[in-house]
Parts: sequence; structure tokens; C-alpha cells
Amino acid sequence: MKKNIFKLKTKHLKRIAEDIQRKIDEGLAEDGKEIRCLPTYITPPKTGAKGTALVLDLGGTNYRTAKVEFSEGKSSIHPEDGWKRDLSIMRNEGFTQKELFEKLADPINEMNLSGNLPVGYCFSYPAESTLDGDAKLIRWTKGVNIKEMLNQPVGKSLLEYLNSPDKKFSSIKVINDTVASLFAGLAKSGYDAYIGLIVGTGTNMAALMRPDKIKKLDPQYKGAEPIPVNLESGNFNPPYLTSIDDKVDACSDSKGRQRFEKAVSGMYLGEIFKSVFPYDEVEEKFDAQKLTGIMNHPDMYKKKYVQVARWIYTRSAQLVAASLAGLILVLASHDPAIRNVCLTAEGSLFWSKDKRGKDYNQLVLEDLNNLLVEFGHSDIQVDINKMDNANLIGSAVAALS
Repeated sequence: MKKNIFKLKTKHLKRIAEDIQRKIDEGLAEDGKEIRCLPTYITPPKTGAKGTALVLDLGGTNYRTAKVEFSEGKSSIHPEDGWKRDLSIMRNEGFTQKELFEKLADPINEMNLSGNLPVGYCFSYPAESTLDGDAKLIRWTKGVNIKEMLNQPVGKSLLEYLNSPDKKFSSIKVINDTVASLFAGLAKSGYDAYIGLIVGTGTNMAALMRPDKIKKLDPQYKGAEPIPVNLESGNFNPPYLTSIDDKVDACSDSKGRQRFEKAVSGMYLGEIFKSVFPYDEVEEKFDAQKLTGIMNHPDMYKKKYVQVARWIYTRSAQLVAASLAGLILVLASHDPAIRNVCLTAEGSLFWSKDKRGKDYNQLVLEDLNNLLVEFGHSDIQVDINKMDNANLIGSAVAALS
């Protein structure tokens, strides 16, 4: 490939930002839109979380569980970084809810827990929050498809399974990983707006929003404080996708959906690369980590491989920047006084390193700042916050809310 078909100019990024801004507005007004904008009916405590919670974090590949304690405004995690295990087996055809619950419960049984602890469950799949703090699974992503769990409450059945005769958990709150990052970022005080971002196996955004700006809120909801909105932005279908993106989509198990995620996230960047070189021998399991490996060790690969890997990597960062710009445009329309934004970002791709160029997070921030200037918002400052164990801490905040 001699021409960089993945190149996006500023005018393209502006159009993408404007498009996602419009679609976020649509999603806040009505259910079933391209960007779902799912309100999460959990309001974090104003003075910070207090107490102890059991937390579970189920991502696209890995699962972690831990006990999180809050004392004097600080959190402690036991064991440090949590119990971790690979759960890519979830993607196997025929994997059942019972098998999932068994895998989730195993490490919990190894922990020395006492008392009726609340549970915070970080569930990183599209789910609609309910007023009781649970969530109903809309659809699976990231190659998982446990059909019996679709349209069912995520937390209730798991809590019933965990509550064996010798263990009793008092309640369960279910949140998305972007909302977990958002909640964890609230520890950084003094900001006008808060955003949670994931760019790893998949991608998504969340933000705190004023209830009066969310037209489709459940009429029974009476809260006045800002509440988190899980955008499910991975389903955004941006302009300027290429024929290569169309090919990756056509070969996926979710054709026509998650187009933004398929152009951005770690699970799909390798598929884009392989589609550029369909007749070359490229290993089957090829993800963003392998892609950055080509960029960081160019002497070991063909020059055309290095060039294309960098094009794909750069475009991913540009698309993330444009989506963030669109979200900030929405937040600024809700509150023109916004000046300082805290962006808590999670995901291996977002924090990946480029030894021969600019790291991914630097590419995102540069393009984001440039777009804010283009849109006349040069007075808005975005601080990117990297927080260890944000999912665990944010899930504990939810459990104790």
C-alpha cells in the first residue's frame, strides 16, 4: 500500500466530532439510537466513598476481584491489584452462564471475607442501568455470546449465586468500565467536568451529565445531581472509514455494529493490518500489542509493515481525539462555564508506547487540543488522568453509593 488511506486531516476530524456530538444529543433524547447514552442510576457520594466493598471486574479478556476499603479519603485494595485470571474462555462457543458464575466465584472463595459486604460489579458490556443499581444486558461484544444472559439482569442472578449458606453479600451495583473510570477520577477534585475513557480490547466513553439535559431519563428518577451516562460510543459509525474497515466489519461476528470500535480498539487493529496484507503470512492472533511491536522494532520487519502499522495506530488515536472533542462539545453546550475537564483513561492501547515517535496518549491529547481550538474552545483544558486500578476503585465507589 503506497498511499495512506487511513490519513485523516483536521477537516475530517472536525466532521467526525460534529457527527458524534449530534448522535450523542440524539441518544440523550431517545432510546435505541446509534449511540445509546445509557444513564447509570447511581449517584456517587459528594464527600467521597466510605466503608468496604467486594469488587468484581469483568473485561474483554481478564477478570479481577478484590476487597476495597476507603478510610480518610484514601482507598486500599486487598490483595494488591486484585486476584487476576484470564477469562478468554468466555469467547468459546457454548460457554454458559453457570460456567461464568463458577469462574467469577472461584477467587472470591479464596478471600477471607466477613460481614455482609456490598458488591460492585464492573461489567464491560452494553447493559441498560436500572433504578435499583442493577443493569440489563443489551448485547455481548468482544467475541462473547452467552445467549441465555441477554435481556436479563446482570447483578441479581450473580448475587443469588454468590450468596451461599456460608457467605452473604448485602447488595450489588453494576456499572460499565467507563463509569468505573469516571467514578475513580472523582478523587481529583476541582474540575468542571469528568469523563471516563477506555481504549483497550474495546473502546467506550462515559461522562457525568445534568439530569435536566437527559430527556429520556426514567420518569421515576428524581435525582438532581449529575449522573453518569455510559455512551456505548463503540457503536458510533463515523464518516471516512475505508474499504479495509468495511472488510474487517464484513468478516466480524457483529456485522454493521461497533464500527468505531473496529477502527480504534486493540482487538481489531490487528485485523485491519491483516486485511491490508491478505496474502502475506501474518500470525492469526494479531492484536494492538503485536502492532506496536512492529513499530517499536522496525529492523525486524518489512518496511511496508512498519509504515502501515504506524498509519493504523495514528488513525486510531485521531479517531479517539475526535470522539472526545464531540463529547466535550456536548458538555460545553450543557454548561458553557466548563473550563477544566478531568479525563480518566484506561486501557492498554491508550497507554501504549511508541519508541520511535509519540505515544498514543500524546497523539490523542495533541489532536484533541487542536480540535478544541478549531471549535472556539481554546479556554477548555483537558487533563488526562492515569489511575492504577481505576476499575476496582470505581466499582467500590458504586457499591458504597
